[in-house]
Amino acid sequence: MIRATQSHAALLADIRAHRNDDRGFRLWWLGQSGFLLQWQGIHVLLDPYLSDSLTRKYAQTDKPHVRMTELVIDPAELSFVDIVTSSHNHTDHLDAETLGPILARNRAVKLVIPEANRAFVADRLRMKIDSAALIGLDDGGTIELAGIRFSGVASAHETVERDEQRRAKFLGYVLQFGGWSLYHSGDTVRYDGMAEKLRPFSIDVALLPINGRALERRVPGNLSGQEAAQLAHDIGAKLVIPCHYDMFEFNTATPEAFAETCRRLGQGFRVLRCGERFDGGVNDE
Repeated sequence: MIRATQSHAALLADIRAHRNDDRGFRLWWLGQSGFLLQWQGIHVLLDPYLSDSLTRKYAQTDKPHVRMTELVIDPAELSFVDIVTSSHNHTDHLDAETLGPILARNRAVKLVIPEANRAFVADRLRMKIDSAALIGLDDGGTIELAGIRFSGVASAHETVERDEQRRAKFLGYVLQFGGWSLYHSGDTVRYDGMAEKLRPFSIDVALLPINGRALERRVPGNLSGQEAAQLAHDIGAKLVIPCHYDMFEFNTATPEAFAETCRRLGQGFRVLRCGERFDGGVNDE
């Protein structure tokens, strides 16, 4: 089992120690595609998966989801979170066992979702969240919450899927706050026109998956490490942080090829350990 650089009480203490820091912003990688953003005392939880629901679900199947990295924090300890995002309906991005304990302790939480998935999200969470707390976005749509501007950008897992009303079922989110711009793609591969959509946002930090695609996994694929590095470079991101690896044994990758490609391209990057903090915007990173 991979140990987090800090977890549980130590991680919570680190988050609390910086909540009144007005300089820049902070990110903690929580495993898989989950990150916690802290800015001006506001906390945004991006696509958290903080349970063993998938490990239990697939334990007796031919596709066991064996956890590689320890559970970094009990989601009930994150009741101070203001906003949560879900990029799409897969459980490692929309987990009732993660969101339930948070919502039970904080009824004021807003959940940003693809509008196309509203009915599915409401059903999965059942009565744990009021419908007014579900904030739906579509590709090209924007909304401001707690001083942060959220913009939806279609993702392709592995294609750009839309509902009957042509609304995207897989969304990445660009968060703009305090002069900075953060892009969380959710699960995605690159599609025609994607870089052109993202380039005008002047992304400071891009959070991109690197686990790639393999038919034998029998799950939709993502960017490989090389592809994530190239996409970050092509959208002009100042820095890219890899994610969506080291969670399940059957569907993972290593960041070496990602890092090597970033170096070759001259692309700024940072590889985090689970539970590690990234301090952004303090020294023009």
